[in-house]
Amino acid sequence: MRNKKGITDSVEMGEAETNALWRAQRKLIGEVTNDQPFTVEDICMMHRLWLKSIYPWAGQFRGVNISKGGFDFAQARFIPALMDEFERKQLREYTPCCLGGRDEAAHALAEVHVELMLIHPFREGNGRLGRLLATLMALQAGLPVLDFSLLDGDRREEYFAAVQAGLDRNYLPMKRLFAEIIERSLPAS
Repeated sequence: MRNKKGITDSVEMGEAETNALWRAQRKLIGEVTNDQPFTVEDICMMHRLWLKSIYPWAGQFRGVNISKGGFDFAQARFIPALMDEFERKQLREYTPCCLGGRDEAAHALAEVHVELMLIHPFREGNGRLGRLLATLMALQAGLPVLDFSLLDGDRREEYFAAVQAGLDRNYLPMKRLFAEIIERSLPAS
C-alpha cells in the first residue's frame, strides 16, 4: 500500500505501524480521562495520531469497499451514516465506560468492538484501533491495560466468528472473549 515512508517490505511496514501504535497508545493512556465519552471524531483522531506519519489518509474514512476472508465489510458509501449511528448508540451508551463490574464492562467492550469492526471505517488498522479503543474503555472501567494475546493463533477464527455474530446483534461470543481477555489481563493475586 502506498505510504509516506516509501516502505515496500511488509515486515518493515508491520514494524513501522506497530511502533507508531505503541507511541499513540502511550500518549492516549496519558490523556484520556475516566469521564471522557468517545465520539467518532475521537476515533478518527486516534487513527490519525497513530498512522499520520505513514499514510496520507490516516483518520479519514475509506472510500473503497473491502473484504477479508470472503466477508464484506460495510460499503464505503454508508460509512459516514453508520459511524454517526455508532456514535449515537454504542459510544453514547458505553462511554465513558464507568460500569458496575467486569461483566458489564465485557459486554460494553464487546458491543462497541463488534460494531466498529463490522463498519471497518478505515483502509488499514481497524482491528488494532478497535483494540486500542477497548483498552482505553477498560482503563475507564478501572481495569488494567488489556492483553489481547489470546486472539493470536488458533483463536483468530473464533474472534472472526464473534465479529460476524454481531451481524445479528449477538454480542455474546465477543463478550465471552472479552471476559477472558479481562481475566488474563488482571494482575496475579
